[in-house]
Amino acid sequence: MKITIVIARFLLGLVFLTFGLNGFLHFIPATLPSGTAGQFVGALFVSNYLVVVFLLQLVGAILLLTNRYVPLALTLLAPIIVNILLFHVLMALNGLALALVVTVLWIVVFLSVRSAFAGLFQQRIAA
Repeated sequence: MKITIVIARFLLGLVFLTFGLNGFLHFIPATLPSGTAGQFVGALFVSNYLVVVFLLQLVGAILLLTNRYVPLALTLLAPIIVNILLFHVLMALNGLALALVVTVLWIVVFLSVRSAFAGLFQQRIAA
């Protein structure tokens, strides 16, 4: 099981490193999607919102690949993954498979460090 966790962490880090760097270096050719998805991506690009997203992807990826602050990396990447999933479910189904793979990888890594998140799942705390 430990090997599975290391592989999942490494793959998750590689995916976000690749796509985070691609946001700045543009080495993966892509065209703007059509329809609502294209308008959405266009608005994100014009507003420079994607710069922050790509930076967060890079920081999370480096933390995962170096095996440092893994819970922090997962915390940074979780909202990005949710947005990726929602984008592909609601606007562009063609990338949904990779989004689901990334989600499964995130869950595997999360389960390995879930004790770091134990305080978040307390129903009540003593006053």
